[in-house]
Amino acid sequence: MMTLAYTGIASGTQDIESRVDAIFEQWNKPGSPGCALGVYRDGQLIYARGYGMANLELEAKITPQSIFDIGSTSKQFTAFSIMLLAKNGKLSLDDDIRKYIPEIPGYGKTVTIRNMLHHTSGIRDYCELLAYSGFHEEDLTTENDALQVLSRQKALNFQPGNEFVYSNSGYFLLSVIVKRVSGQPLRDFARENIFKPLGMNHTQYNDRHTRIIPNRAAGYSPEPDGFGISMSDWEQVGDGAVLTSVEDLLLWDRNFYDYKVGGPEVIAWMLTTGKLNNNEPLNYASGLFIGEYRGLKTVSHGGAWAGYRAELLRFPDQKFSVACLCNLGSMNPSFLAMKVADVYLGELMKPESTVQAADSAPGIEVPAAELEQRVGAYRNSKNGAIYRIALEGGKLMANASGMQFKLIPTAPGTYKVEGAPITITFAASPAGVRSQMQVMVANEKEPRILDPIDLWTPAPAQLTEMAGNYKSEELGIVVILVYKDGTLLLKHRAFAEEPIPLTPTLKDNFMLGNLSITFTRIPGGQIDGFSLDSGRMKNIGFTKQ
Repeated sequence: MMTLAYTGIASGTQDIESRVDAIFEQWNKPGSPGCALGVYRDGQLIYARGYGMANLELEAKITPQSIFDIGSTSKQFTAFSIMLLAKNGKLSLDDDIRKYIPEIPGYGKTVTIRNMLHHTSGIRDYCELLAYSGFHEEDLTTENDALQVLSRQKALNFQPGNEFVYSNSGYFLLSVIVKRVSGQPLRDFARENIFKPLGMNHTQYNDRHTRIIPNRAAGYSPEPDGFGISMSDWEQVGDGAVLTSVEDLLLWDRNFYDYKVGGPEVIAWMLTTGKLNNNEPLNYASGLFIGEYRGLKTVSHGGAWAGYRAELLRFPDQKFSVACLCNLGSMNPSFLAMKVADVYLGELMKPESTVQAADSAPGIEVPAAELEQRVGAYRNSKNGAIYRIALEGGKLMANASGMQFKLIPTAPGTYKVEGAPITITFAASPAGVRSQMQVMVANEKEPRILDPIDLWTPAPAQLTEMAGNYKSEELGIVVILVYKDGTLLLKHRAFAEEPIPLTPTLKDNFMLGNLSITFTRIPGGQIDGFSLDSGRMKNIGFTKQ
């Protein structure tokens, strides 16, 4: 364990560190995974500590030197590699990606490197494509597997530049471009051009699942009897796969101020946000989200893969950053990093947002009639997501994507989600009439709007008609739909080991977790297939056999 003196804004270093430690208290014990924390100011490490265990089997504690897979927090290193090649004239950000990766279909539209940097390419997410082709995280998949599934896609999610949809495919493909342009795998290119010059001697892209990495923390997920190992054997890089420590991330964070690698030109490119074809600005630059927290500008990116969770949160005007790397899949290091920032920078911040204030507000009693009026189903028209509100034991419960949350009333028509920085608000409406639901998540600019719906109840004959075998050329699988006891069941390893029920929503539409399945019909009304949609993989076609 390492504790360095703090000479920052607030007085009383010991009090500050005690407040920070309290944020991680519930995980800081034997038998629990946890986090490594690094707090940086003016390019110096002012506090670092490990909480919990790096390896439960070996009873090894987390320290500031522990190595974690940082998931999508890796994307900024991939973007930086591309920027270095652009600075040296090896490529242009406006190049068509097919100049370097002709395996990707043309689609009749140009996808540029810049599109992929800003998540405006429209290319479907390869992680979801592989997952719904039947690969699990613990299965071995390679760069070639990802290229093959992407080469089979017959359409984009949208025309390049028209929308922002976060997609791991773009950053995976950027790693392929780095290799084909530089002649080096991204692992070697980044080591020679970023990690080694900065002194990040314990940081690497891991592109081989059998590689031994000293001091690596194991990844875990919650299980009914405690914790289970959650590691991945996927070997793609670019969108993730950087392994590092909070001590090494200090050296990377410092480079955004003293320009040891890349220079001011590359840093400026990294921090320039994208825009859509209609000139609407994005809050995403190149592997970095540009935003604000309680009135202070932020540059940040989180990561989640297998049992690992990560966040690197920078406040550039204060030259202050928080790195939080965790080895438990249920943890939220982005939220934890913000809580740490509150301790150090709270005196400079605006009052908490409505969501944050509601999260700490006490619950109130509301009439039973108000609770009953909220009960029912609500649908997000943008992505088809369904929220179900039920009344159990006098308390409102929300079910979304198979997860259940308790809603605690904090004001008339306003509820906080227990254990999450989310506020749900219902507009005023006449008695007995359900109103629109607004879901506000901390740090999201706009609320998610869900309209009340009456769920479709298909007749047995309708479900029987939908039963059968359905094939997707793009995913390379055949799924089986079975009608049984009034329910339509889906069978395929890609979705679940056992047959899983589909939940009807609107006519001909069903939800399966966060997936939307919409049946298609030929003239005359006969079912000929269905389309599968998720947030990052849209309109995947299945044909009835």
